Amino acid sequence: MIAQNINILLADDDKADCLLFKEALEELPLSTSLTTVNNGEQLIEAITKKGNKLPDVLFLDLNMPRKNGFASLGEIKRSTDLEKLPVIIFSTASDFDTVKKVYRDAAHYYISKPADFSQLKKVIYEALTLITKENPPLPGEEKFMITGDSIIIPDKK
Repeated sequence: MIAQNINILLADDDKADCLLFKEALEELPLSTSLTTVNNGEQLIEAITKKGNKLPDVLFLDLNMPRKNGFASLGEIKRSTDLEKLPVIIFSTASDFDTVKKVYRDAAHYYISKPADFSQLKKVIYEALTLITKENPPLPGEEKFMITGDSIIIPDKK
């Protein structure tokens, strides 16, 4: 089980998806703090604002207004202050070219948003388990997609 409190930033313009993400987090046996932003401009502002501590992980939707997830990811990974921020793509897009592009752009993992709530909990739990390991390396291409298929979520204590 993950011991520390995990500060999560979710960048997604779909309010229903943000609510489901929050509800899934609340059902997991984890201590988390969730902040949400609704577009890429708000995201970059939130993570570059002086005095703000970087989140432990960013879940990033690709299809957002003002600045999409591709542009936001590029900006994050080109910044020496932000490049170490673990970024998990969290998107409905799951075509091969999209996945390959964000893999090349140094996202840590890719989650195709599941339609099933229990599967959503599993992919979030798997992502947080992987990302909170000490100095998590970037995965190889074969382990880039998080499916949650092999995850068993422990009971809440």
